[in-house]
Amino acid sequence: CSGLIVFLLSPAAQRETSEDCRSCLECSRDNGCVRCPERLFLFLQREGISHHGTCLHACPAGHYGQRGKDVNRCMKCRSSDCEQCFSRDFCTKCKPGFQLYKGKCLTHCPEGTRPHQTDCLENCVLAPLGEWSEWSVCLRDGVTCGFRWGKQTRTRVGGQTGKTPDDKATPICPPHSETQRCRMKKKCTTGEKGYEPVRSMAITGANSRCTLG
Repeated sequence: CSGLIVFLLSPAAQRETSEDCRSCLECSRDNGCVRCPERLFLFLQREGISHHGTCLHACPAGHYGQRGKDVNRCMKCRSSDCEQCFSRDFCTKCKPGFQLYKGKCLTHCPEGTRPHQTDCLENCVLAPLGEWSEWSVCLRDGVTCGFRWGKQTRTRVGGQTGKTPDDKATPICPPHSETQRCRMKKKCTTGEKGYEPVRSMAITGANSRCTLG
């Protein structure tokens, strides 16, 4: 006689037909996915005292994908200020209100760096420099004459932050400057910076008159 053979699977390995289990290789009625296809990541989300698993193509914010021999998992970033991370301790994107610097999320950029959008730029390596300005007036001790040699400088600034013509553009980085030696006029004329009128003093005696400068 013919008979009907029924195979019973354990609940932990039974494939469910619910929405959460459609992408699973194995699924539990109580805990969701327990094993995912090779290219997907298993994301375990705490629900009370238990965890509920889902299989995802990309891990959610605050997590990163860690591939393993048997299972690929979504692991949590160590910092709560990190929105995306490459590994547990290396952030690639910070939550609003924080600046990214060398894999860390900071409230303020460290000394020697400047904030630009969501990052801290170091030494302004990402900011293209503008054109050099004209050389300044040749000066020494704040005057333009009276010495043989003086110094003059010129500057150029980094890229601008304005995105549209209506935006007020501000420099991303501090200006670069350079100084060179320059020749000055040794004699100052009236009206030039550095010119001082000759001071005269009359000295009486022995029918002589002397002027001191």
